[in-house]
Amino acid sequence: MQKNNENPEDTRERMRQEELKKNPGGNLNDGFNRDDHMNLVDLVGGLGWKKARLLMLVIILAFFILLIIV
Repeated sequence: MQKNNENPEDTRERMRQEELKKNPGGNLNDGFNRDDHMNLVDLVGGLGWKKARLLMLVIILAFFILLIIV
């Protein structure tokens, strides 16, 4: 992998992967504590922008449907 032409997102992902290889127990701990520290970046991190927009649209529509029903 060429480190010279990496953008910041690729650099962060590479560093995260290296950390997971060095400390596999930390990955297990992250899995147990994921609900404590969940954020939008974790939720849509692997999605493209189209899928992220679709997910947000579904969440907003579900919210309004629940407001109408209740």
